[in-house]
Amino acid sequence: MHPYRTDSCGALRRDDAGRQARLSGWIHRKRDHGNLLFIDLRDNYGITQCVVDVSSPLFAEIEAVRLESVITVTGKVVERTPQTVNPKLPTGEIELQIGDFTLQAAADPLPFQVNGEEEPGEDLRLRYRYLDLRREKVHENILLRAQVIASIRRRMVAAGFTEFQTPILTSSSPEGARDFLVPSRMHPGKFYALPQAPQQFKQLLMVAGFDRYFQIAPCFRDEASRADRSPGEFYQLDFEMSFVTQEDVFAAIEPVLQGVFEEFADGRSVSPAPFPRIPFGEAMLKYGSDKPDLRNPLEIADVTEAFRGSGFGIFARQIESGAIVRAIPAPGAAQRPRSFFDKLNDWAREQGAAGLGYVSFSEGAGKGPIAKNLDEPRLATIRQAAGVGEGDAVFFVCDQKPAAEKFAGTVRTKIGAELALIDPKAFRFCWIVDFPMYERNEETGQIEFSHNPFSMPQGGMEALETQDPLTIKAYQYDIVCNGIELSSGAIRNHLPEIMYKAFAIAGYGPEEVENRFGGMLSALKFGAPPHGGSAPGIDRIVMLLAEEPNLREVVAFPLNQQAVDLMMQAPAEVPPERLKELHICLNLPPERKKA
Repeated sequence: MHPYRTDSCGALRRDDAGRQARLSGWIHRKRDHGNLLFIDLRDNYGITQCVVDVSSPLFAEIEAVRLESVITVTGKVVERTPQTVNPKLPTGEIELQIGDFTLQAAADPLPFQVNGEEEPGEDLRLRYRYLDLRREKVHENILLRAQVIASIRRRMVAAGFTEFQTPILTSSSPEGARDFLVPSRMHPGKFYALPQAPQQFKQLLMVAGFDRYFQIAPCFRDEASRADRSPGEFYQLDFEMSFVTQEDVFAAIEPVLQGVFEEFADGRSVSPAPFPRIPFGEAMLKYGSDKPDLRNPLEIADVTEAFRGSGFGIFARQIESGAIVRAIPAPGAAQRPRSFFDKLNDWAREQGAAGLGYVSFSEGAGKGPIAKNLDEPRLATIRQAAGVGEGDAVFFVCDQKPAAEKFAGTVRTKIGAELALIDPKAFRFCWIVDFPMYERNEETGQIEFSHNPFSMPQGGMEALETQDPLTIKAYQYDIVCNGIELSSGAIRNHLPEIMYKAFAIAGYGPEEVENRFGGMLSALKFGAPPHGGSAPGIDRIVMLLAEEPNLREVVAFPLNQQAVDLMMQAPAEVPPERLKELHICLNLPPERKKA
């Protein structure tokens, strides 16, 4: 018999009754019933109930062992009586009668209970992350992550992609966030950068003729923590393709995403391919966001003209100053009590707005303070634009366009939640396309890139030379699921002359372009294929599938919100001799010097 186990703690079934088995694992729970001591023994695969009788010479020894100690038990597998079967466990029809026992490793008193329902504080969880990972939900999340990555790899290979590894030590790249820098001992005063993404390398692989690349790529960005963004590092499904259009990229990745989500959906519905394509301008109008949650059926409408010159002076005056009015429908809300509307108005003020005006439609007329200031034709226009009818209501946002769009999107989400319209058992995908290539900086008045400067402009060189820059769209796209952006992508600008012109419009001269992006430009000058790709975030995919609100719940060893590893005590100071070896002299801020 194997010294540690013949079976895992999730393997034994009723058919195994009568045979000898040996199990090893952690003591998950103990229950002392006087004459009988029950132990739930846990390993990576499951839990098996083990039992020892008070008459056994092992009883006192086992009774004294703490929870989370590692033990090995040997004994006979017996069938439970019908009254004691546990249907919640796959092993619930049997138990192991302990005949032999070995303590492999005793556990100290625990900083928090692994088997409890109570949630420990985040700092405590991260300081003892190895214990936190023993907890059932977190443990399942990390296993889910591994299974999702394995599924993605299978699907990408089946789709004709080849996996490559790209450098971790590289040069700084213009990805929009701060780099993590690595000092070079052999080259004093010079630094490597950890890659924010493998962007340039994957494009160079296309220039090298490899055609279809993918990688489960680690990316490093020195940026603040958010619920959907880990500080420090994250992983993405990075891929690139040659000789493709935007639609070819969509057609390649949609079956992978749809397949992975369906594989792990657990009864939840998944958008079938092809996913909807929503132009950026339409997304901002209808959903108030370029990351729309399509589980919410509400669509925003523009009703500016219905208020222009109207008796509702607050909106009418703002419109004359360039404001717009967005209408957010609220199906069935006219039947709600006045407190429903007052609550939303108070919420809007908490968000920094002046309030949230509305019109309700009941008994064949518009009602509410705003309705009193609008004639019937204007109310009819609003009703038609917002797609509402008898028993419905409409809420309004009036402000300058960027602010109005953003807040209308926030109101849409709030109303969808208040009216229970958001389907919690669905994954709804869409592509956001036709992003503007440029935007005007409101402070400086200068033209700037609005998204990705290395994207191919729609219309190519002709558009750059003949169109107003603010009207030029790019072959840029985002893949969104349930209001979460999984990734941005683009058809790349593979022609040096177009790159020079695109950067010139944004105020970059040829010399600056060559100084900053010389490596990529040089490669493009030796013949680059049309190519494009994207990079859906692994962490965000698993977060959605696990129904977790925070990425840290699906990462094995995350940093905390301050980008600190409490378990390994990183970042940490290093000895002076090591700094000297790296030719580094510290110049700490005053408060740090005092510490």
